[in-house]
Amino acid sequence: MFRLFSLLMFRLLGWRIEDQRPKDLDRYIVVVAPHTSNWDFLIGLFTRSIARMGDVRYLAKRELFRPPFGAVFRWLGGYPVDRSQKNQLVDQVADLFRTVPGFKIAITPEGTRKRVDTWRTGFYHIAVKAKVPIILAAMDYGRKCVSFSPPFWPTGDVDADVERMKAHFRPVRGRNPEHGVH
Repeated sequence: MFRLFSLLMFRLLGWRIEDQRPKDLDRYIVVVAPHTSNWDFLIGLFTRSIARMGDVRYLAKRELFRPPFGAVFRWLGGYPVDRSQKNQLVDQVADLFRTVPGFKIAITPEGTRKRVDTWRTGFYHIAVKAKVPIILAAMDYGRKCVSFSPPFWPTGDVDADVERMKAHFRPVRGRNPEHGVH
């Protein structure tokens, strides 16, 4: 039912999806960028439903999981993250890839909707530890298109790989372009 609603909303809003993910890929990290607006979450939910990615979970700041909406965010697949302290999150998520069959998770590398020059690289270290690829998901408000890249396998050179990913996202226009990938 939500898929039909999502399809209707995409049609009304003029959005579309370009998907280059291999059909047989069952474990991966979805890196979503640029993350510049609260609307990204709704577009992401519609996209997840339309692309039949209902098993993709996401990380979000812990504050979203407090009453009255906390149960809703959990039901939608969210995992709360306490960003104020180091808590072995990379190891915890890498363990989920080892213990949960077909585990997938979406992460915004900026860690905020504001402009940042440096990405948080936890997603990268999770991919390396869990030996899973990264799918780049671009939310382009200029083209009204969500695109999924072919798998990006980390090489171990975090700086070079993050720069390659940023280069992929630089032409993408977020809802608030001034906060886009730099």
